[in-house]
Amino acid sequence: MAAPTGFLVYVGTYTQPMPHVQARAEGIYVYHLDPATGALTHRHTCPGVVNPSFLALHPTRPFLYAVNEVTELDGQPGGGVSAFALDPATGTLTFLNRQPSHGTAPCHLTTDHSGRFVLVANYGSGSLAVFPIQDDGSLGPATAVVQHQGASVHPVRQQGPHAHAIILDPANRFALAADLGLDQVLVYRFDADHGRLEPNDPPGLAFPPGAGPRHLAFHPTGQYLYVINELNSTLSVCHYDPERGRLHLFQTVSTLPADWSGRNSCADVHVTPDGRFVYGSNRGHDSLAAFRIDPATGQVSPLGHTSTQGRTPRNFGIDPTGTFLLVANQDSGTVVTFRIEAETGQLQPTGQVTPIPTPVCLKFRPLPRHRLGNRPWSGEVSSKGVEIR
Repeated sequence: MAAPTGFLVYVGTYTQPMPHVQARAEGIYVYHLDPATGALTHRHTCPGVVNPSFLALHPTRPFLYAVNEVTELDGQPGGGVSAFALDPATGTLTFLNRQPSHGTAPCHLTTDHSGRFVLVANYGSGSLAVFPIQDDGSLGPATAVVQHQGASVHPVRQQGPHAHAIILDPANRFALAADLGLDQVLVYRFDADHGRLEPNDPPGLAFPPGAGPRHLAFHPTGQYLYVINELNSTLSVCHYDPERGRLHLFQTVSTLPADWSGRNSCADVHVTPDGRFVYGSNRGHDSLAAFRIDPATGQVSPLGHTSTQGRTPRNFGIDPTGTFLLVANQDSGTVVTFRIEAETGQLQPTGQVTPIPTPVCLKFRPLPRHRLGNRPWSGEVSSKGVEIR
């Protein structure tokens, strides 16, 4: 069985200006990641996509989904969610269709683990929506729309709800949504047959006022949830009860050095595939904060900070093998590749710096091998990057 031939890397970007970014991109960019060096080679650009800032790949089939992060689309208020077919060998994207996101400025989306639905978080309006995936990969009309209500203490950023991310738990039973405006991670029972969301009991977990929970990442065991808090630059660790969908917050640590006094806001969080390390991105300090995870308790201990070699690191991604971490420096227009030291979790620069205009989101898809044993491989991969037989 031959070694993998690398990964396709899909890069979400901004193509139209927003209050927080001066857009310079053309659409969704596709690169090849060399599995030996971490170098990125351009394969394809899918132009004409409006602010595809965040992307999601189908867990088993060759489809990609993107938010259209705007407040008005096609003359109507609200953003959109776009569907694409992809060529597994070349990465080339073909537009399928688009649905209204049922809210303004959609900023995050995911597919459920069965590959039957796309779930989206609308930041501007603080709402969630669920869309069925049709047989051809296109999206049907929404099967659920949920509007958050409330506010918190920040006089500018928390005057109302701002849903910033939505993910599914490993069992596909519960959807968890981080709402920066409410200082809450809300939990919904997910109906994987009909694409519906129902509030859990209790409905979620409250965070300290002014924390601003933004993004979420489960530990591979499913026992722990790691939450990056944008407004107070912290990482929170929660125990997760998979039977009841309940969260218990038991640790919060700073993502910044003790002597840092400048402005900062956090953006993204990811756990390595082996569950040993977790990283968070700092915008302002322009660094990645690294933490070791205690396998017995899920608690984290700081390992230090690594410069992202650029300005405003937005999202970042860890390839499915856990070898490389790629970070998207939004305001300096670069994607920088680091190698993860397996034993220490330290990030080592590879020297690979790729110019990409206003990059935001990075998603990995293994390239198909030409043959698997004595038969061709379909090119389909699971959500964990494992081939589907």
